[in-house]
Amino acid sequence: MQKSFLLFTKWMTALLNAVLIVAVAVLVLDVVWGVFTRYALGQQASWTEELARILLIWVTLLGGAAAFGIKGHLGVDYFVEKLHPQTRWGMAIFANCVVLFFAIAIFVVGGVQVVSLRFALEQLTTLGLEKGYVYLVLPVSGFFMVLFTIENILELLNQPATAIGEAETESDVLETEGGTL
Repeated sequence: MQKSFLLFTKWMTALLNAVLIVAVAVLVLDVVWGVFTRYALGQQASWTEELARILLIWVTLLGGAAAFGIKGHLGVDYFVEKLHPQTRWGMAIFANCVVLFFAIAIFVVGGVQVVSLRFALEQLTTLGLEKGYVYLVLPVSGFFMVLFTIENILELLNQPATAIGEAETESDVLETEGGTL
């Protein structure tokens, strides 16, 4: 069961990264086109600014979820490192449970409510896109945060308490990424 979950997480991470690459590429092209039309043609294309805003929202929230997935998010662990290894392990489990609760409550449940309300109100952007699609990034990014948090909890439960908080060496990072020194 755990192996299939980790395989599912791996595929979903690859999908998330692919979506982010496409979204950033489209964002760059959109901004370049907006600048070109403003300075070369004398008037900026009306749709470029709003599309850039929507893409920036999606890239930010999905990128935050992706950063969380690779444990690239900010964390202040100075005081945690001073604790006994078993206490660090307990704190890591607790912190991930808090993240799981908030990801479910705010991003997934709250996000679904916001999206449903926007679709029900039939609000449109100036591009003619329903605003529900703009807000859809909330439950989508919440899904990835929940997925990555469950993966983190499973990882914590399957390693000894003494391994929590150990600094990763460059060779450890390369080994987990499939590379070698």
